[in-house]
Amino acid sequence: MVDVLIGAQSVTKRFPGVLATNQVSIELKPGRILALLGENGAGKSTLVNMLFGMYRPDEGSVIIKDEVVNLQGPSDAIRRGIGMVHQHFQLVPPMSVVENIVLGAEPKKLGLVDLPEARKRVLELVTRFSLDVDPDALVEELPVGTQQRVEILKALYRNAEVLILDEPTAVLTPQETDHLLQVLRDLTTRGVGVVFITHKLREVLAIADDIVVLRNGQVVGTTTPSASSETALAEMMVGRSVLLRVDKTISQPGEVVLEVRNLEVDDDRSQRAVNNLSLKVRKGEILGIAGVEGNGQRELVEAITGLRASEAGEILISARAVTNTSPRKIASLGVGHIPEDREKHGVIGVYSVEENAMINRYHRKPFSLRGLLQRKAITSHAKEVVNEFDVRTPRLDTAVATLSGGNKQKLIVGREFSGEIKFLIAAQPTRGIDIGAIEFIHRSIVKKRDEGAAVLLVSAELDEIIGLADRIAVLFEGKIVATLDAAEADREQIGLLMAGVGVS
Repeated sequence: MVDVLIGAQSVTKRFPGVLATNQVSIELKPGRILALLGENGAGKSTLVNMLFGMYRPDEGSVIIKDEVVNLQGPSDAIRRGIGMVHQHFQLVPPMSVVENIVLGAEPKKLGLVDLPEARKRVLELVTRFSLDVDPDALVEELPVGTQQRVEILKALYRNAEVLILDEPTAVLTPQETDHLLQVLRDLTTRGVGVVFITHKLREVLAIADDIVVLRNGQVVGTTTPSASSETALAEMMVGRSVLLRVDKTISQPGEVVLEVRNLEVDDDRSQRAVNNLSLKVRKGEILGIAGVEGNGQRELVEAITGLRASEAGEILISARAVTNTSPRKIASLGVGHIPEDREKHGVIGVYSVEENAMINRYHRKPFSLRGLLQRKAITSHAKEVVNEFDVRTPRLDTAVATLSGGNKQKLIVGREFSGEIKFLIAAQPTRGIDIGAIEFIHRSIVKKRDEGAAVLLVSAELDEIIGLADRIAVLFEGKIVATLDAAEADREQIGLLMAGVGVS
């Protein structure tokens, strides 16, 4: 009888200038779910990458089925019964479910791939593990939740006894999330062990048997759901008390600041992504856009901010038409933008903190005078942003590329909030950042609303939408299919709308 399916014994991993994990020990027993919690940079991904053979520890040991092993790579881990489902799926969209599942491990007959046999084996797995997937469907036509089940089947096809899942619910609706958690629980009844990395504390308490919390590359606590709470876990992760609930008063909406009329926008493949969409955001309110990623959110935000051309319709800010206007002109109307992709649209990594703090206003007073940059004003402004928004940086002339994701995000928020903002677009404002920074950014957004700004919030995190928004618009296939008062919003109802259920 195996005691430890997979584990780490005092593993340490160093990268240049970084101690990623320091004497970390964990154990996963058969039929149990181990949740790994921690802020960004805590060492979670480094740890599981060592368990999967992608990294080799500098010190310590990896244990599989009670034996110390020296993994030579992921293929070695797979042979030993370890499967990993990555946050970004490793699937080939034009291929069928069966072809994706057996890819690289195809059954052969007379030297050729035996697809009937492959289909038979996949159907056996579907039945045995109650994973509802059509083996003949093309992956590109499947919902995200079903694609994830295909990833799990890929691992089970290779006889995985351990499943490692990295942020598995990041792009799922609440219903898909609930189904995934049930699938994982069903797998454990068959002896499969699960390592579950997530930042969603509610899911950890719902599904885990054991919880390990990492901070700064070290284990700072082990617990169980029955002995913990969301508040206690958050405090363990951050090292201080954290307010998880968004503290805000009832909104006092005023005149319309943003109006979108019958907007049509194409995606990068020239396919219609935003389809006849209309919405309004008023002064002093937060309108949240809820939806599974890929339903037109990115294209909508880019059209409003001037980063993408609209094919039809109108966009008005403070009653001024700005359809297909330049980003600079839109920003000059008092528009702040926290972009979805901070590396691409938010900062210039090789520029300093000081330069990034005013990069959207470098051509205006007080930063520029008669075509010359005013260094004193630039430095003074950067100091204010860094101090007020708690940007952790060694110096103002430090290159932004060297900052953590959370500090880059706080720099962007500080820059966008430091001017006179009438309208704020916050697209995935807390993606990839730790709980402490999330708390701070939420407070900052609510403060802007209370100062009279109109806020359009786009987030893949339904809890964030429900917690921050005053009204919620549900986006499905490029259309607003419902608009709800956040105070009366039902999580289950929103989840069904996000999946297109009940949409005419």
